[in-house]
Amino acid sequence: MLKSLRIALASVSFVLITALFLDFTGVAQEHFGWLAKIQFIPALLSLNFLALVFLSILTLLLGRVYCSVICPLGVMQDIINRIRGSVGKKSKRKNRFRFKKALPVVRFVFLALFVVCVAFGFMSMAALIEPYSEFGRIVSTFFAPVYDWANNMLADAAQARDSYMFYHVPVQFMFGPAMIVAGITFLIVALFAWLDGRGYCNSVCPVGTILGYASKFSIFKPVINPAVCNGCSKCSRNCKSSCIDYKQHKIDYSRCVACMDCLGVCAKDAIKYTYKRYDSETSPSRAAVDGGRRTFIALSGIMAGAALAKAEEKVTDGGFAAIIPKEKPVRKYRISPPGSRSHSNLERKCTSCQLCIASCPNEVLRPSMELETFMQPEVSYERGYCRPECVRCSEVCPSGAIVRIESPEKSSTQIGQAVVNHENCLAASQGVKCGKCSVKCPVQAIVMVASPSNDSVLIPAVNESLCIGCGACEHLCPVSPQSAIVVHGHEVHRLV
Repeated sequence: MLKSLRIALASVSFVLITALFLDFTGVAQEHFGWLAKIQFIPALLSLNFLALVFLSILTLLLGRVYCSVICPLGVMQDIINRIRGSVGKKSKRKNRFRFKKALPVVRFVFLALFVVCVAFGFMSMAALIEPYSEFGRIVSTFFAPVYDWANNMLADAAQARDSYMFYHVPVQFMFGPAMIVAGITFLIVALFAWLDGRGYCNSVCPVGTILGYASKFSIFKPVINPAVCNGCSKCSRNCKSSCIDYKQHKIDYSRCVACMDCLGVCAKDAIKYTYKRYDSETSPSRAAVDGGRRTFIALSGIMAGAALAKAEEKVTDGGFAAIIPKEKPVRKYRISPPGSRSHSNLERKCTSCQLCIASCPNEVLRPSMELETFMQPEVSYERGYCRPECVRCSEVCPSGAIVRIESPEKSSTQIGQAVVNHENCLAASQGVKCGKCSVKCPVQAIVMVASPSNDSVLIPAVNESLCIGCGACEHLCPVSPQSAIVVHGHEVHRLV
């Protein structure tokens, strides 16, 4: 019963979180965006105390159910493990696990690296082993293009029957480093799950280590009754966390993810999920205690690092137009997404889950390839530009790296500054009547003025006090592949 309930809840959670990265309509984010906000590390970085209290109480009450129900990467590993259990020879599919000693040193090393990266602002590096972000990159890179392609196929079929239930969307493929990182992550996690069940969760994942410490003190746990146990070892051989020592009638609760698999295979009903404790239960092993102490210290470090990060706000603007092929220009400073307020805030808090990138309807956000901000979102205007009314990225960000803002605030915040290169400008260099950047500027920051060399020729001039860096001018400039007007980002966003 408990196992079936856990599987049902995990399935619903997995489908809905996956939908957050696939749904381009915004419906999933509107109704189920809270599932991203209760992911442990994003909640910690955004100082979402309500979510942190909920997860703490949940763990102290029921154990590591977060890892088996709420964490999408954990559920993905269970899916892979189930597939592994359905292929190959029957003798190798079932009862293939065994009790293994914990690896506290390995867990401590990965957690320490994670804490150091978070504490010193290298969030893009820490995000490489943050479970929610790992899952987001995998889905955005490999499954989102397939989902969009399938949608377009349905749109073609519907339109052939004069139905417009579906509409075409651009299919985006992430190549280069983004695909390599997502591919390597998937291969490592899948290999761990295929060969070692929850080995990744209990060796590499920092969230698993942190929650493992707290789960040792949980009220409800799987407990072995030595008076009933006949030593058949079925519980141990079916435990994908390899944490049940049936000979000693003990369970390493720092690794147990409360999957309930052990309950269903015990013919004697000797193992139950209960608050009871039996006399034969001894204190946790020294290794477990040491691991718990290190985890507690690391958790304190993460909390301190997160507390240094401040919640921020502010943003941009935009419009509509036909897509003109462009090349990314060289910018003096990169452009951080609307609502991020500053480069430093984004770097400290962003977990590189890429939910904002997957949700951006204007194709303005893409993963950064710079080392210090690797895989974190950056703004560029080759494919489109920000619309004044669109605040989608600020609505879906779970970690506080992009603070929620409203359209009026976005339209009065400078994320960058447009600069005209008159040598490339058709009006300034060739005397061509253009003015497209001025006409399309949503805040009227670009005006056409008389050229110093020819009064009859009008050239664009940028009013720096009004420009918000929305990128409409850069994207719509007819000069290609490098626009004659380029937006340079502000390290700290400014109010108009």
